[in-house]
Amino acid sequence: MTVPPPTPQQLALKRVLKISRMNGWSVALFAGLCALISLALGDLVGGGTGLFIAAGGVMEIRGHHLLKKREADGLTWLVRSQLFVLGVILAYAVSRLFSFDSEYVLSNLTPEMEGLLKDGGISRAEIVPLVQTAFRAAYGSVILVTLIYQGGLAFYYRRKSPLVIEALAQPPSI
Repeated sequence: MTVPPPTPQQLALKRVLKISRMNGWSVALFAGLCALISLALGDLVGGGTGLFIAAGGVMEIRGHHLLKKREADGLTWLVRSQLFVLGVILAYAVSRLFSFDSEYVLSNLTPEMEGLLKDGGISRAEIVPLVQTAFRAAYGSVILVTLIYQGGLAFYYRRKSPLVIEALAQPPSI
């Protein structure tokens, strides 16, 4: 007796389950670890942000488990988890963009650093725009990557919803 090939609906469900398991656990563990490190270093904002992002990973794991139990509500959890993580990261990155402090940059220059800057032909006044550009580029990149990844994954889960719902309506294959 031959086994019929999986339907597109079954393939979509299998793929969504695989992605949600891997992404949910990755986000929860990595963000949780980063939160602990931030809190240990005394960074309450970074620690809180990490905890919120870890909660988004747990939401995705919850959605995965609901889908495994053949409950369509799991799809809602998957999409919302991505939008939640997206919102938290965007709020954090935008708040950091507006927190640049040129006085803080200058106060952290050590005599050795100033010597290296002089050797490179860079004055103390020229360093602030360079650091500010790097600062904006870093957080701008975080925003762009987050929009592409989390937004794309939310879109993917939403786009696969009809196929997954059809697969859940079918009797489970043995």
